[in-house]
Amino acid sequence: MRFTRIGLAAGSAALLAGAMGTHAGASGSGDALAVRTWSGWDTWWRRDGAPVRWTAAAPLAGRVQWRAAQPGVEWGELQLRGASEAWRTRVVVVRLDPARVDFGLDPAFDRNDEWTVADAEAGAAVALDAGQFRGSLPWGWVLTGGREVLRPQYAPLAGAVTVDEAGRVRVVAPDSVESVRAAGGLREAFQSYPMLLQDGAVPEPLRVPGLGVSHDHRDARLALGTTPDGHVVIAVTRFDALGEALGRIPFGLTTPEMAAVMGALGCRQAVLLDGGISGQLLVRDAEETRTWPGTRTVPLGLVVRVRR
Repeated sequence: MRFTRIGLAAGSAALLAGAMGTHAGASGSGDALAVRTWSGWDTWWRRDGAPVRWTAAAPLAGRVQWRAAQPGVEWGELQLRGASEAWRTRVVVVRLDPARVDFGLDPAFDRNDEWTVADAEAGAAVALDAGQFRGSLPWGWVLTGGREVLRPQYAPLAGAVTVDEAGRVRVVAPDSVESVRAAGGLREAFQSYPMLLQDGAVPEPLRVPGLGVSHDHRDARLALGTTPDGHVVIAVTRFDALGEALGRIPFGLTTPEMAAVMGALGCRQAVLLDGGISGQLLVRDAEETRTWPGTRTVPLGLVVRVRR
């Protein structure tokens, strides 16, 4: 499989460098996230006071102006302000009702092919890249249409996203992947890492430095989570300082910050997917197809279709 990258033009890179030089450290200590409101910026998270567990409070969920795309599919956007590269970050959020939509994987690697959201079929309401990747293959477990294509692998923070035969979606903790697999009754499944939330709790490696997860690396992020009422939430971040043309630049949040975003959107289970230049999302309504593309092809896509 061939992977491709799209570099920045020299002029855009110079403009970006100038903007970063002006605004680096714009959030002061660099340990806080604020959301834009009608009256200005509202700081809703600080590293030195970050929740160990997210409960009923969801300070971002009520900030999203949800727009109906198709039955069971809503989407909206938030503007965040963080430190350094995250001084202007847009978060595109999709909320899905599994009672009204179906989830299916597109394993392009299984046919020696590559995938982007542009390859999603015309009937797809939502599409995104699924899991993490190792070379030309997905990392870990892939099961699609009830057929296991790749076996699970174990890593301390590697969870799984499963869809059972009734269409229910679950984010499975790392130590439960094998037992869920053994129980059967699944239609789709894939692994990803790291877990961002487990029963609302932020895993210790995302709270305590030096346990295998960087607390300082910034990148474009993509995550999937579930809420207590069974909805699925997908969030992708975009660099938001120099227009949509440069939105795919891999600048953005840290992993602990993305865990905070998912908790603040009301999720209790959440896992990071492959972001950076791989992160990509499509949302389609009756009149328009909106895409937030990446700059790299991937071996595995996740496609959401409205039930008819």
